[in-house]
Formats: sequence, structure tokens, C-alpha cells
Amino acid sequence: RRPRLAHGAMVGLATFMIVSKEDVPQYECDFGASGAQAAGYAPGGKKDDAAHLHQFVMHAALDFVDERAWETNAMNLKLVDRFNDLLVYAFVTAGGTRFLLLHDQRNEENVRNFFHDVHELYLKILLNPFHSPRAPIVDETFDARVRESAKRHFP
Repeated sequence: RRPRLAHGAMVGLATFMIVSKEDVPQYECDFGASGAQAAGYAPGGKKDDAAHLHQFVMHAALDFVDERAWETNAMNLKLVDRFNDLLVYAFVTAGGTRFLLLHDQRNEENVRNFFHDVHELYLKILLNPFHSPRAPIVDETFDARVRESAKRHFP
């Protein structure tokens, strides 16, 4: 079952992704103005070109995330890549899971606070005995709280 898509009024574009240590996407959420279409749930089931571009940019940034993770002990890697006007921010958990945020506005403090909130939510999911750590995250409550956090930090 797909998470329910909420249509919030956010300024700019933001796509968030959780990628496991083994490079398997576990969660993806689009907060941008294009809503469901950019998240890949367009009528007919086809992803539009912008959604493909966003996924490509984020997956390409994983190499930079891995390099930066070896250079520092910090979990928040800040800005790791940029493509045209799109900025990719990264956060790496102690277990090696990567959080990626594709955004078109530079705001380090809000991104850091967003990653902190999502990290707490992610840990709660991992503590659930019925959730496998390598399984995709399909919890509707998790999805709703990630979206709430995005609305709070990226008005």
C-alpha cells in the first residue's frame, strides 16, 4: 500500500530519500509544488521527466556522500552536491543509512533540523519489532510526520 500523498503548500522544491547502507532506496517523499506527479504517482503510472531527473541527481550524489562520510565523523554532511539550481544535502546514520534531501534553496539550519527530526522518526521505525531494517518504509504515520517536519522547516 502506498503512503497517502498530502498536498502541502511549500515554497520551492524538495525531495527526500532514505537509502540503506547497501544502496537500496527505503523511502522517498516529494514535498515540492508538483506533489503526486513528481513523486511518480502521475495518472497512467508514468513518472515525468522531472521526477526521473531528481532521482538521477540524488543517486549520483551517493558517491559524494560516501566520500564525505570517510572524511568526517559528523553525521550531518551538509551540502554534498549540486546540479544546476538543485542542491543535495546528506545525513548519514551511525548504521550507514543515508538521508538525502534535494532542495532548490540554501538553508543549512533548516536542513539540519529537518534531518534531526527525521532521524528520530527513523529510529522509532527501527525499534519496531515488526519492521525489518532492510525493508522499505511504508508506515503512513512515518510518512505523515516526515511531511509535517518538512512543512515546519521549509515553509
